[in-house]
Amino acid sequence: MFEIREITAAETWPLRQNVMWPDKPVEFVILPDDEAGFHYGLFEKEYLVSVISLFKNGCEGRFRKFATNQEFQRMGYGSELLKYLINQAKLLNINTLWCDARASAIGFYERFGMKVTTDIVRKSGIDYVKMEVILNQ
Repeated sequence: MFEIREITAAETWPLRQNVMWPDKPVEFVILPDDEAGFHYGLFEKEYLVSVISLFKNGCEGRFRKFATNQEFQRMGYGSELLKYLINQAKLLNINTLWCDARASAIGFYERFGMKVTTDIVRKSGIDYVKMEVILNQ
C-alpha cells in the first residue's frame, strides 16, 4: 500500500534528475524557488516512487517537476499523486492550477480536466504546452 506525504525539496531532486534529465547533473533540476514550494512524495513501502512540487501565487498554483520512477510508470502512482496534489491545491484556496506539460503527456493531464492553453514551446529540446484547470469558483 502506498503513502503520500509532504517532503523536502532536496528529497525530490534525485528522482527528478533520474527520470526527467538523466544526462544532466542534479543541479539542472533544482528550481530557484524550490524552498518556497510544497513538495509531495508517493512512497511504496518507504521507497520514493513519484514526486511533484506545488508553487502558490495568490489564488493561482503551478505544479512542476512531476516525476515517477520508470519502473513504476503506468501503474497508477502518478495519477494518485496528481489527484492528491489537486486536493491539496483546493485546500490552499487555489482557483487555477497549471503546469508546463510535455507535449507527449497532454492526454494524461486531460484525464484530470486540464486544458491546453498555449501553443507548443520547445525548451531544452523538449516540446511543452501550458495546461490548466479551474478548481475553485
